[in-house]
This record gives sequence, structure tokens and C-alpha cells, in this order.
Amino acid sequence: MNTSGDRLKALLRECNLTASDFAAQRKVTPQHVNNWFHRGVPLARLDEIAELLCVRNKWLRTGEGPKHHNPLPRLSRAPDQPYPELPDHSVLAAHVEDDIALPFCRVHSRMLEPIRGRHLRLPRIALDSLGVNPEQAVCLSMPDYNMAPLMPYGSTLAVDRTLRQVIEGEVYALMHNGRLRVHTLSKRPNGALRLHSYDSDDYPTETYSPSQAKTQRLEILGWVFWWSQLREERPV
Repeated sequence: MNTSGDRLKALLRECNLTASDFAAQRKVTPQHVNNWFHRGVPLARLDEIAELLCVRNKWLRTGEGPKHHNPLPRLSRAPDQPYPELPDHSVLAAHVEDDIALPFCRVHSRMLEPIRGRHLRLPRIALDSLGVNPEQAVCLSMPDYNMAPLMPYGSTLAVDRTLRQVIEGEVYALMHNGRLRVHTLSKRPNGALRLHSYDSDDYPTETYSPSQAKTQRLEILGWVFWWSQLREERPV
């Protein structure tokens, strides 16, 4: 599968869709879809089709990287499936003297402002393993419900302020017209920034051209490298 048209044809085959079915669903002619098979998916349609067929834009366009977005971790296993090896979280079991206190911040006057006396302690070795400079990391509270259940409202987030380059599928904190937001990001070939939510049913993907992002003061604050939440109440 060397072209986006080849990948589109294979995806439709996987979904048991004919070119005519897909054309009717997209409100185009079957000839349009056949042209896409031979000439490639038009750039203006890539985001729409990738989202519809649940694949990554970059994979559909170039064939590079993961085909699908990262799913939630499996919560169950088949009876004959062996238990996977547990991840090594010993990096978080550091001594107190090695801990780093990351400041908690809130939005005030369209800027991040440290909250006096509030911080999160993380082991230095954990930050070192991710290449995070403690002097350039802050903690925030998840400001909305759009990333639930992965990141529930009010979750504690740790953000690396130095990593602002968009890496497709990663989660970032943003400032948008003075409002804190948290989204998975991707970029279109024309430079437009796309904001994705885990709860895509209630929070559809948003797209901002470079000029719109500038006008609306849409700024990437940094990469979210850690999050956690304490349960609100004990079950009864």
C-alpha cells in the first residue's frame, strides 16, 4: 500500500464498504472515490476520512507510524491469554531526598500563576527518564470533562513546558483566549492545528488555521507527561 488511495481502498474493504456505499455516505459520486483510489485522498479530505475510519491522519497520508489511535488499556483478558508482564514502576519509588517539588499553577489574567504553598512531589529519576527539566515543569488541574475517562475533570496533570512541538496523538495543555484547555493534538499539512478529545461524542474535533490560532491566542503550553486522580469518595 504505497499511496493514501491504496490505504483507503483497504480500509473500505475491512469495513465491507463498496466505493458506491462510501460515496453515498460522503455525498460524492462513486467516480470521486475511484479517483481517490488512483490519485490519493485529497488533503482537504484527509482529516475527515481518517476520523471517520478511526485511523491516524499521518498513517492514512503517508503510511508511517501507528495505524490506529492509542486505545484505553485492556481491562480484561481472554481465558487462554497469558497475563502480560507488569510494567516496572520502580522509577516512582524514589527516596524523599531525591524528590522534586513541581509548583501547582492556575490561570490568572490569561497567564499561568503559581499557587503559593502548593506543589506535587515526583522522583527526580522519573523526570530524568523522560528528559523533563524540573525547572520547566508545572502542575495543573484538568479543567474540563473532554478527556474523560482517561483524564477525569480535576485530575492532577504535570506539564513539560519545553516540549511544544506537536507530536500526533500526544496530550498537551493549551491556553485559548485566556482559558486553560487539555487536548490530544495533530497538525494538518497546511499548518492547521487540530484539537481532539477522548470523549469525541460530546466534544468534536476542532480545527484552527494558523491565522485563527494567532487571532484567538491559541498557544501550546507544553506536553502532559503525568496525570493522576484520587477517588472522590469511598464506595458504600
